[in-house]
Amino acid sequence: MAYKLLRRQWRSTRAMYFTMIAELLGTVSVLVLFGISQPDLYRTKLWRAGHELGFNSSPNVILYAYANYEAQPTLPFVWSQTITDFNVAISVLSLFLLLSKLIAFIMHVWFPIVAMGINISLTVLYVTSIYGQAGPDYLDPNYPSSVAWYIAKPCSVAANTSIQSSCRMAKGAFAATCIMLGIYLVNMGLTIWALLPNPANDKVDDDDDDTSSPVALKQGANWQSHSIPPTPRTGTLPYTPRTMAFNTLERKLPLRNQYA
Repeated sequence: MAYKLLRRQWRSTRAMYFTMIAELLGTVSVLVLFGISQPDLYRTKLWRAGHELGFNSSPNVILYAYANYEAQPTLPFVWSQTITDFNVAISVLSLFLLLSKLIAFIMHVWFPIVAMGINISLTVLYVTSIYGQAGPDYLDPNYPSSVAWYIAKPCSVAANTSIQSSCRMAKGAFAATCIMLGIYLVNMGLTIWALLPNPANDKVDDDDDDTSSPVALKQGANWQSHSIPPTPRTGTLPYTPRTMAFNTLERKLPLRNQYA
């Protein structure tokens, strides 16, 4: 009984459909939240509010660099345009892969070994997104920050209602990203479960290989040919109900022999 690496069956089809439904809801959520935040709905606003509250550096470092003809400093990942574009990109990629996964699963070509590579890649991408949204800010030594203030602190620390609204939106995007990471971890668990040695799965594959081999097909063809009896060949015409009707009609024609 050989271990089949490629054509392996999923242990639970129902669990796969449940995770795809959850993945669809999570993907739509992050796609909407990240799309709204593009290009800079609240990122710079939260950055400036955090500096005013004494939690992180100031976005004015960019203006200082321009005014003093200095090189642009390396901005923290949490406040850069890169993290916003990155989040939008992975949300669109997640939707595309989900639709491809659904079609491939219905057509029985979504193999666990393929799903493993995709799940690992998406897990790494969402871990990067979580790190970027709650990442550190050590740009200003006077205001170091190990975690973004809108993640570590309640939104009520800001008196401005607009800042509070942006803070809640950022928290929601962060929570949706964590949920998506959990979904992909569950997908990876189902994939590992399907890749584990399974005697029943391997036995089914062996039976399929045996029945689809050329020798088995030839034997099946010979069995079918032997099971069908040969058609007897006789010198007489086949006897049908129509033949009996014509013979009866000939016997009931008395004038035929008279005028013959």
